[in-house]
Amino acid sequence: MPASPTRQRATGRVTLADVALAAGVSPITVSRALRGERAVDPALVERVRAATAKLGYVPDPAARALASQRSTHVAVLIPMLSNELFVSLLEAVQASMRRAGYQTLIGVTHYDPGEEEQLLREQLLHRPAGLLVTGFDHTEATLQLMARSGVPCVHLMETSGDKSVYSVGFSQSDAAADLTRHLIGRGRRRIAFAAAQLDPRTLQRREGWRQVMRCEGLFDPTLEWMNPAPSSMALGGLLFEQIMGQTPAIDAIFFCNDDLAQGALLAANRMKVRVPQRVAVVGFNDLTGSDLMLPPLTTVHTPLTRIGEEAAGLLLKLMRREAVTQHSVDVGYKVVVRQSS
Repeated sequence: MPASPTRQRATGRVTLADVALAAGVSPITVSRALRGERAVDPALVERVRAATAKLGYVPDPAARALASQRSTHVAVLIPMLSNELFVSLLEAVQASMRRAGYQTLIGVTHYDPGEEEQLLREQLLHRPAGLLVTGFDHTEATLQLMARSGVPCVHLMETSGDKSVYSVGFSQSDAAADLTRHLIGRGRRRIAFAAAQLDPRTLQRREGWRQVMRCEGLFDPTLEWMNPAPSSMALGGLLFEQIMGQTPAIDAIFFCNDDLAQGALLAANRMKVRVPQRVAVVGFNDLTGSDLMLPPLTTVHTPLTRIGEEAAGLLLKLMRREAVTQHSVDVGYKVVVRQSS
């Protein structure tokens, strides 16, 4: 008895063979038609599409990768989805990858190197064509997994002088140093550094602030306000209230992220503290709304979309085994001076 055109595996999943039987063509013709190969007769393509729609067939990318020895997805590991910073970057990566025929498989590490290691192990089971990971703060096991997998990898948000490492980002410490110099140039001397989350990039910003403060003879450990809690506007308001009670008085506050600085400006309005007359307030990353605060926030603009596009482009070259002339792409940054300083 001939097989039913709607027969399925025990799992209930419609297979490529089911579509071929329903369309009256070979499985290889179905595969070629679904890939959009021009050599397939248009009439056969229509029959395959009709059978696919009728049966509800969904291609299995894992099976396709095994058959072709070529994966169609890229693994992306980022610290947070709730952070606007990484959402903007992800959108740029996904748009670039989709245009090139790749899908993104996202893993959220929550700034935990151990969690990143576990996510990487899981992602590698799917045989990704490439990897995008955030920064360089990885466990030894993660570094070994990336090296042994043979999967091309690009690091995001930071740069490296190591010729064996591919990266796209900018110098967090240099950007922080330039912002600190701006405050000193405006006559500020008691400049507090307020930070949350305390991830590696935050600590690099602190180092840039420290270097300038020490060089100017202004460094004082009591000016550092480090809170490991997640960064938020609410925490920024709380930090502002605490810092403003410090003696001797603070005349500027460098917040490590714009959401903290935005919360501080709201707190200043509630407390009737004049910004920048009484105290200057600056942030980092130029997040949405910073230019609309009262007063508008001075910050460091970081080109997140460009980081995503450049990283995707570099990874595509590596996956295609094309020549790469620049291992580390520095996209730069810009100190955006507004009325809060």
